[in-house]
Amino acid sequence: MSHAKTGILLANLGTPDAPTPAAVKRYLRQFLSDRRVVDTPRLLWWPLLRGVILPIRSPRVAKLYQSVWMEEGSPLMVYSRRQQRALAARLADVPVALGMSYGSPSLESAVDELISQDVEHIVVLPLYPQYSCSTVAAVWDELGRILQRKRSIPGISLIRDYADNRSYIDALANSVRASFARHGEPDLLLLSYHGIPQRYAEEGDVYPQRCRDTTRELVSALGVPPEKVMMTFQSRFGREPWLTPYTDETLKMLGEKGVKHIQVICPGFSSDCLETLEEIAVQNREFFLEAGGEKYEYIPALNDSADHIDMMLDLTAPYR
Repeated sequence: MSHAKTGILLANLGTPDAPTPAAVKRYLRQFLSDRRVVDTPRLLWWPLLRGVILPIRSPRVAKLYQSVWMEEGSPLMVYSRRQQRALAARLADVPVALGMSYGSPSLESAVDELISQDVEHIVVLPLYPQYSCSTVAAVWDELGRILQRKRSIPGISLIRDYADNRSYIDALANSVRASFARHGEPDLLLLSYHGIPQRYAEEGDVYPQRCRDTTRELVSALGVPPEKVMMTFQSRFGREPWLTPYTDETLKMLGEKGVKHIQVICPGFSSDCLETLEEIAVQNREFFLEAGGEKYEYIPALNDSADHIDMMLDLTAPYR
């Protein structure tokens, strides 16, 4: 164990500051300008982003955010802050900061917050269970840019991912069991992960395999027959092929085939957000029911549950 003072940086994607078209536009501009997220040549991408996508998507997405906005703010921010506070309460002598890749609080503000507390070693925990170049690598890139501007830099330990970590799998399994106890065991448990372009995987992103690793371990922990579990991918954007099968099309197909009861969990989301609370809990529920399904439940993200905080303690313990 190092004798240097250690701090923990929880990193997540980010969220608009308000559910308004202007705030959403600011957020989407920063998010969709990252080459890790969209690698289309800038000469082609900038006119499309600024002239078409942002003006059209921002008002539409703002309305969706309004439908899930909490009294304390954006769900992702609310739960991320709760995670930060809960972890800090369990680690009284270890500072814990929160930083977002896009929007505020920024990763730079989180690094500065820890350095101001004389931290010499930062343990970075990106709250993406399955590694992807579009998420974890984007955090690493931004940390490099931040530290490049400093004369003295702290030591950095990056927790690359935790797709098959036992504490994470146990937390997911407990969440699923609680849902089964509350709503009855469904005909099918659907594991919906955020998608990425298929091309990224063909170029070496290990994300699909890490999703399969989580699915395999969760099925094993639950002890359910593999045929009662499906893995799909949601939230595709643009016209090129993304990882398949697509969640929305799968739910429509299952409803049409006579599956009556489905429960959906999104293991790749550490906090509930627009993609879970609106896309999965509302939109995809409607797709399934309209196609003939009868019962549909969304199993919430781990958020600030005790199991989730225990997992964070377990993941960071070797570095503290």
